[in-house]
Amino acid sequence: MTNSYAAAGVDTAAGDRAVELMKTSVAATHGAEVLGGVGGFAGLWDASALRDYRRPLLASSTDGVGTKVAIAQALDIHDTIGQDLVAMVVDDIVVVGAKPLFMTDYIACGKVHPQRIADIVRGIAEACAATGTALVGGETAEHPGLLGPDDYDVAGAAVGVVEADDLLGPERVQHGDVVIAMASSGLHSNGFSLVRHILSTKGIGYHDELPEFSGVVGQTLLTPTALYTAPLLDVLAELPGAVHALSHVTGGGIAANLARVLPVGSWVELDRGSWSPPAVFRVLADLADDSLESTEGTWNLGIGMLAVVAHDSASSIIRALESRGVPAWVAGRVSTTAHDLAGFEQGAKGVDGGAVKLVGTYAV
Repeated sequence: MTNSYAAAGVDTAAGDRAVELMKTSVAATHGAEVLGGVGGFAGLWDASALRDYRRPLLASSTDGVGTKVAIAQALDIHDTIGQDLVAMVVDDIVVVGAKPLFMTDYIACGKVHPQRIADIVRGIAEACAATGTALVGGETAEHPGLLGPDDYDVAGAAVGVVEADDLLGPERVQHGDVVIAMASSGLHSNGFSLVRHILSTKGIGYHDELPEFSGVVGQTLLTPTALYTAPLLDVLAELPGAVHALSHVTGGGIAANLARVLPVGSWVELDRGSWSPPAVFRVLADLADDSLESTEGTWNLGIGMLAVVAHDSASSIIRALESRGVPAWVAGRVSTTAHDLAGFEQGAKGVDGGAVKLVGTYAV
């Protein structure tokens, strides 16, 4: 019997090759604040960069990509999952008005395939660069016997900073504020267990080509999650005080996520008629013999981020977002007047927030 790590299924040499393949893309995210480069036990970021803040608040977030990785594995396409991961983590940080500073990632796999790991990390690094986030470290762990040779999962965590006086949230939201919706790029990284169930039930494979999906099913589903951080930070800088709250539309759907950032006693009716959900949502709902309305607690249905803004700044904010490639529109208004809240989502994720309800019929 051979008592070695290799005999147990762990290939440390493959791990080293993966690190060599990813070093250039990771280094491209490093500014002067990053010390030590790639390969240390801990990533180092020079906090003296925060000395000009009066009262810096650190914001942290961690997340994964969920079962979307199963589609990436099935198609052997791995360079988009990295952007999904960064978006899920970093776009949560900008919700409080914070600028992301640095991020770390974790990849667990059954067997290290160096080029595959490098592709995943390259996607992470490119999205980090696009959001101004330094990728200061990470870990690739081989788990033979626990995960199959081609299986992997990804997770990440990031830290950002916001001046205390600029912190966004329910305390800033006022009666009459406008709710601006920002378009998603597709399913993003939520609700894929339902997606996979629908396709499996209908006998549709990820490699199948269907006109309803505009080509290969799996490739459409792998459209990476939109990155909102850079455009939003620009808007916050250009129009200080105009944005009162932000909501990243992830698990739980549109209404529940908006309710989390509204003050208790406020309510919003979001007008379904203000946008038309992209085709991928309509096709999946039709395949499931369901309505779009029945999926509102699972998918984003075309809205990836929401902003609650001062009513007299709404037009300027929409123009600023659209000039940066983010389609945006007015979807509702905040009210604090007495109202029957039957059928409203009230708070979510343990937050006792405001109340939100989607009303009307989706635009064609």
